[in-house]
Amino acid sequence: MKDYLCKNSKTMIVVTGAAGFIGSCLISKLNSEGFKDIVLVDDFSDAEKNKNFKGKTFTLKIDRETFIPWIDANHRFIQFVFHMGARSATTGFPKEVYDHLNLDYSKQVWLKCVEYGLPLVYASSAATYGLGEFGYNDAHHVVEKLHPLNLYGESKNDFDKWALQQNEKPFFWTGLKFFNVYGPNEYHKGRMASVILHAFNQIKATGKMRLFKSHRPDFPDGGQTRDFVYVKDLSEVMLFLMNHRKDSGLYNVGTGLGRTFLDLTRNTFSSMGVAENIEFIDTPVDIRDKYQYFTEANMQKLHSIGYHKPFYSLEEGVADYVKNYLVPDKYL
Repeated sequence: MKDYLCKNSKTMIVVTGAAGFIGSCLISKLNSEGFKDIVLVDDFSDAEKNKNFKGKTFTLKIDRETFIPWIDANHRFIQFVFHMGARSATTGFPKEVYDHLNLDYSKQVWLKCVEYGLPLVYASSAATYGLGEFGYNDAHHVVEKLHPLNLYGESKNDFDKWALQQNEKPFFWTGLKFFNVYGPNEYHKGRMASVILHAFNQIKATGKMRLFKSHRPDFPDGGQTRDFVYVKDLSEVMLFLMNHRKDSGLYNVGTGLGRTFLDLTRNTFSSMGVAENIEFIDTPVDIRDKYQYFTEANMQKLHSIGYHKPFYSLEEGVADYVKNYLVPDKYL
């Protein structure tokens, strides 16, 4: 894609991963708040993903492989950088892919933000916490101790560690440890989509939903617990940080309340107006020893810098997602 100079703009907001789930929802939120001068960065070769930004207002699309030199030519017009782009699949790719897209590429974005004085918000992940041996505390001293369960989580934690070690940092930066995100615009994610989307599709096709059995005596079947956070809340947090621009660091982004997969599935049935029909199947052996049974974000740190907007409850988020997006097959 050709280089491009936005000669008449001094307020561009850059969103990497713009065709993806979280990035495209962020763009929708920015548009709703009156921000139209947005630069979309991604690999735009996937027609299914490209549906995520259809109808949205933006200035320019930049291929991710030409984005770094594009910054050199256009940095004086950039107001803010949201780096949401990553290889988000937890399996199926060699380590080199995660190192390139999630670690090395993020380092390049960071260094350009340092060089040109650009504020940066980037996507980390709760996958960095592994089995939660050290809790779900976003204090910086914990990062070196963490043991992620897969290459995706490892790459995210490697970048968090690298960022904290840097002597030169963007004047404002945050790494956001997103917990289990669900919501519109995840249609393209296949196996990696939220359990709600899988539940909706299974219930629609068969009238029932299959969940993994528990293979631990301290958790009943369906009692495995996650901090499920609605994607619209992520956008609210990022908008707050764009306006806040102080208190740099790593932050958890979740509801702060773990809920079970049984809760989630029952709410999906209820939102669809279908009677519950839930079956339990064995967790596949290849992921059984790396399966998280509990996550719950410690949200004290984000609240301490002034973010107090209520998050969607699981009931509210599932109802909104199912009724307003999945049933009518709409995008955000």
